[in-house]
Amino acid sequence: MSTADRLVFEDRAHILSTSESDGGRGINASRVIHSFGGKTLAILTSGGKSGARLEALVRAHGFPVEVAPIRNEIRCNLTITDKQGLTVKLNEAGPPIDKHELDGLEKITVGQLKNAAWLMLCGSVPPGVPPGFYARLIETARKKKVRTLLDTDGEALQQGIEAKPSVVHANQQEAERLLNAALLTRAHFLDAARKLQAMGAGSVVLSLGSRGAIVRGTENRSSKRCLLVWTRSARSAPATPWPPPSTWAMVEGSAFEDAVRWGVAGRHRFSEVAGGQLR
Repeated sequence: MSTADRLVFEDRAHILSTSESDGGRGINASRVIHSFGGKTLAILTSGGKSGARLEALVRAHGFPVEVAPIRNEIRCNLTITDKQGLTVKLNEAGPPIDKHELDGLEKITVGQLKNAAWLMLCGSVPPGVPPGFYARLIETARKKKVRTLLDTDGEALQQGIEAKPSVVHANQQEAERLLNAALLTRAHFLDAARKLQAMGAGSVVLSLGSRGAIVRGTENRSSKRCLLVWTRSARSAPATPWPPPSTWAMVEGSAFEDAVRWGVAGRHRFSEVAGGQLR
């Protein structure tokens, strides 16, 4: 990660600081849940020198980690942020994973379901991984009475929703790609949440960045009502995602809509959450 004095086109900017950290949606989820005092296990693939550095960084957080080794070097991503909070993210393509490596990852994951209340499936699938991989894990988890949260993109999101996960999270851009539609107004957001639920999701959270989220739970599947949770802040959202604090809250017994408020509050921990209302 680099911090610059400004982000501009066709002009010079100056790097103020650089740092290296572990990341990825799943690792970030475990970090947040662990910081809340919850029990979490991170399962990740790792290969090459970058993988060794990643493992050391993740283990330093203090929660348990299971590693599925792969032959190829894992990717490194670059995030550049300026002093005004403007951020650019440049992600490498993930390393190809062959069938033997994928079988190892699936074996580790399925083996840990006996100890789990929730399975969070986070992040895009790398090259070589069938888009139905998450869907297969969702179906396996359901048979073992483990609830699932799906947070991914593209065809993996489409096939994963059809497997009927307990909760689906999508941001505005991911939902637009899945539904092949521009989402510009509140009515668009509400309709998108209903469509995502109709595709198979038990509950849906459509994240709108610094504006908050649209929530549609199992209890209002046949209703026209959705919960809107918003924030007063107009600034860009911090990097903390909503799913980890929300999942922690549901494990602790919170109702789904209250758990989502936890998620928005966690994502906007530097902002005041105004609350929610039904529409």
